[in-house]
Amino acid sequence: MRADVHQVADGTYLAHGSNTNWVILAEGDAVTLVDTGYPGDREQLLASLAEVGSSPEAVAAVLITHAHNDHLGSAEYLRATYSTPVYLHEAEVPHARRDFLHQVSVGTVLKNGWRPGVLPWVVHALRSGGTTHNPVTAPEPFPAAGALDLPGRPVPVHTPGHTDGHCAYHLPGTGVLVSGDALVSGHPTSRVDGPQLLPDMFHHERPRAVASLDVLAELEGELLLPGHGPVHRGSLKGAAHRARERAL
Repeated sequence: MRADVHQVADGTYLAHGSNTNWVILAEGDAVTLVDTGYPGDREQLLASLAEVGSSPEAVAAVLITHAHNDHLGSAEYLRATYSTPVYLHEAEVPHARRDFLHQVSVGTVLKNGWRPGVLPWVVHALRSGGTTHNPVTAPEPFPAAGALDLPGRPVPVHTPGHTDGHCAYHLPGTGVLVSGDALVSGHPTSRVDGPQLLPDMFHHERPRAVASLDVLAELEGELLLPGHGPVHRGSLKGAAHRARERAL
């Protein structure tokens, strides 16, 4: 099975997995991988690396926006098999180890089962490993402040709310924002298209998720690569403001 991979800027690729996106930042023979999809997306993940002329051995690091299974899926596989470092915000490191879990509960999902798209999403999540115990054994906090010395030179941007340590990644040189679940452009459980927050039930602290949109609005750029939904072209400020309007 192949992922749907699109080059969106020089050395920057957005890959659509089964229900979640990941991003490949290429520089010469090395790449940075931002997120890894569901555990069940591994075949697609490896195929996406091959499609851009890379390989798992060439992944300099895995950056995780947040430690939900649909983003963390193959991080431990790459770490254990290829000694690939897995970096997250320091507040998200214990979440990746599964010292605790900030995730929508089964009870909350069942209460929302009447909403359009929720039950098909649940079936897909279960089949893709969304509820499996899938920790990263040795996740690491970012090695330095500011731009990371990795392909793409991504700059972590702490955007708490969806989880405590959620991080987006800004690429100032190309005006790209890899936003994870802090700002998306679609989701199987959403009935609207374009910049938005995920439905309320998915956020650990929704008020903080709304407040983090103001952080994203301060970033310069014209290309949004979300954790869910298609690429969005237009000012990051405008996208963040649109999502905030919809959230109020």
